[in-house]
Amino acid sequence: MRTPQAPHAQDIEQVLAALHSSRDGLSPDEARRRLRQYGPNRLPVKRPPGVFSFFLRQFLSPLIYILLAAALVSAALGEWSDAGFIFAVLLINAVIGTTQEYSAARSAAALSALVSRRARVLRAGEAMEIDAGEVVPGDIVLLESGAKVPCDLRLIASQGLEIDESLLTGESLPVRKDAEAQLDADTPLADRRNMAFSGTLVVRGRGSGVAVQTGAATAVGALAEAVQSAESAEPPLLQRMRRFTLWVAILVGLASVLMAAVALMQGMHWHTVFMLAVALAVSAIPEGLPVALTITLTIAQARMARRRVIVKRLVAVEALGSCTYIASDKTGTLTMNTLTARRVLLPDGSEWRVEIGEDPLSGRLRDPEGRPPADDVRDRLLALARAALLANEGSLTLRDGEWERHGDAVDVALLVLGHQLGLVQPDLLTHAEPLGEIPFEPENRFSASLNRVGDAEVAFVKGAPERVLAMCERMLGATGEVPINRESIAAQADLLAEQGYRLIALASGPVQRAPDEPFGDHHLHGLTFLGLVGMDDPPREGVREALAACREAGIRVAMVTGDHPTTALHIARDLGLANDEQEVATGPQLAEALATSEATLDALVARTRVFARTEPHQKLDIVRALERLGHFTAMTGDGANDAPAMRAAHVGVAMGKSGTDIARESADLIITDDHFASIVSGVEEGRIAYANVRKVIFLLISTGAAEIVLFMLALLTGLPLPLLAVQLLWLNLVTNGIQHIALAFEPGEGDELRRPPREPDEPIFDRLMSERVIVSALVIGGIGFAAYHWFLQQGWPLEQARNGTLLLLVLFENVQVFNARSETRSVLRHSLLRNRLLLVSVIAAQGVHIGAMYVPWLADILKIAPVPLEEWTDLLAMALLLLVVMELHKWWRTPQLASHWERGD
Repeated sequence: MRTPQAPHAQDIEQVLAALHSSRDGLSPDEARRRLRQYGPNRLPVKRPPGVFSFFLRQFLSPLIYILLAAALVSAALGEWSDAGFIFAVLLINAVIGTTQEYSAARSAAALSALVSRRARVLRAGEAMEIDAGEVVPGDIVLLESGAKVPCDLRLIASQGLEIDESLLTGESLPVRKDAEAQLDADTPLADRRNMAFSGTLVVRGRGSGVAVQTGAATAVGALAEAVQSAESAEPPLLQRMRRFTLWVAILVGLASVLMAAVALMQGMHWHTVFMLAVALAVSAIPEGLPVALTITLTIAQARMARRRVIVKRLVAVEALGSCTYIASDKTGTLTMNTLTARRVLLPDGSEWRVEIGEDPLSGRLRDPEGRPPADDVRDRLLALARAALLANEGSLTLRDGEWERHGDAVDVALLVLGHQLGLVQPDLLTHAEPLGEIPFEPENRFSASLNRVGDAEVAFVKGAPERVLAMCERMLGATGEVPINRESIAAQADLLAEQGYRLIALASGPVQRAPDEPFGDHHLHGLTFLGLVGMDDPPREGVREALAACREAGIRVAMVTGDHPTTALHIARDLGLANDEQEVATGPQLAEALATSEATLDALVARTRVFARTEPHQKLDIVRALERLGHFTAMTGDGANDAPAMRAAHVGVAMGKSGTDIARESADLIITDDHFASIVSGVEEGRIAYANVRKVIFLLISTGAAEIVLFMLALLTGLPLPLLAVQLLWLNLVTNGIQHIALAFEPGEGDELRRPPREPDEPIFDRLMSERVIVSALVIGGIGFAAYHWFLQQGWPLEQARNGTLLLLVLFENVQVFNARSETRSVLRHSLLRNRLLLVSVIAAQGVHIGAMYVPWLADILKIAPVPLEEWTDLLAMALLLLVVMELHKWWRTPQLASHWERGD
């Protein structure tokens, strides 16, 4: 078998024949054989960087170049021990950095693999859902709005099919497809209206096509290398940190030059001054901060994944910490999305209840007194069920003893209802040949099917009551068709809606159309109303608690749904989301407010907690209004038309189970279980991640600033420099190389959801951070200088005084790690065992330094020596003064912070 050349220029039957396929698709055995022959339907994957690439990346830094220059200068002057030590420091730092970055990259790759694509195909005439990677040439692929096209297709059928092909053509507007189009072989790709290409997105409509190319052979396969080589944007937080690091580097560089000038004036040798300036710059400049933050955010990604939140873009981790408003879909997110038909209301007002046992398919209909329907009533129930099954895009199939359900929850619930009345969709279609259909689209709020029944063409319609009622002139009563009583039906609908039922109206009627005239919504008039079906969708377990947690966290939540406003309010009351009708706004009300002015819309959105009967495009209006109101918004979505609102929101959240490919492509986060509680978990993890970012920054900046303070005091007082260049480099390696990454694994403090959201434009270096950095730098630098001065006054040799000062700074930085664990909570309230890695890193840092004292060659390079236990204990006591001071600062600041949180300012 050869794949056809220029399939867009061939008749569909020719294409099918060339592929040895048919309109019923391939057999399962043949599909498996072709999968072995052609391989998986996947684009070539760019090989991830290897360990060696990450290792080389560690040397691409201006500070590393300076260190290399220092090593070469030392070697040229015969200072081989200094040169060797610098090279050793570079090597060890590179090994540590490589280990951290490589592990983070592997974690990110593992998370991306959790998001898989699916495809709907026909195999032996039976529709089924498979992994998109298993599609093979000759497969018949079914397309619907929101889906990503899995491979290159020659279209067989198209109904209002529009596809976004901007990935291939750059054209921003969707392309209208026509399966019957006759094209020339040299037709440009952008004009091939009878083709659908891999990777493009179905914006609206339905269609089907035969797979002609898969994997690397597709049109997008030629672009795969360019797409894969595109660099992803760096999160704003990391961009800000790189700019911040640059400014710190400039300031530290100026300070180093100043100190070097003073040292030279004091008669110090230029080589010693040069080495000191280099070491001080390397130790004080937080050059590794961007990498440390990337690792911190990647760890947060992994934690979120464990809580069923897949982070597609690192920016979302940062953004979640600022979220003040969540606009959530109802169905499947706040509720179970297990719709079940519970009530059937006929036009004459008679109500029938669906009694369901253990097997929903074995349910039966009874009146309020428990009696079965009489024959005349059963005929009307069957007419309603017939319309429900024919105007239906779902499927209910028994395979291997198990019922497989596919399609919208409403469609599946109606198929179950038909089964309970003894009707099966495939049997109906043998007596009602399909002639056309109008697929369901959220903006239309109805779907319709045109079928040949006897000699007549009959339309069957299901949809929102107000949409279907507008198409009807008559209704089916006990004596036959009678003039419709809209007021009575509307009152009955309101009664069911008040009980929380989701309502679906059904109608049918003959259609008059010209030969070959396409079936459209202009044919839907003069129909006969058949009745209403009431469905219930219970709230998800844990949603009420999650909503309560949002309230405590200062996050407003609104429900966005296409349901009847009365139904939506009933559910919102049940969830504790809203109580009053004034908190409900409908789609028409939103449209009217926007037509008046943006200020009117903003006022309406500000008081609304339930948005009902909304059109998909109105989600975008809601997001923009919330932005004008100063909110930082997370918007959930699952459909193709939700994508603009999700992109406009600060955080777009797609549903992993029910979400379309377009929704997942547009989202920053994917909730794998479609549960609202998972979104709240993501908010909590986002706040923890942001707090850990602040902890890492505080540790690195405060310790670097302390070294600056120590050296400035020594120079101003005319004392010899308190540390050698190699000692500064060692200090940087022992502390920053080991301890700060452990802070990225710090668990939450437990009160993340009891604090208000931070302001989106709040700087990392806010007043609290600045205070803590200044206080700790002055304490470390001041006590360190006092100790060094005292050592010299006691007659200690200079080398011994530096040895004691270096050990004291290592102890200070060990203590500072514990201070960094919380900005407000006492160290005494933090269990050491909650972050075992942190405890191990501190012990390792101290152990490495003490161990170096007993390694002769290393001790000789560092000019250090073992110290008595009593001296170590005295130095530890000095270092613990830092703990006391920072605890006092927390005690002083905590009441102010509590007041700040209560005010929400």
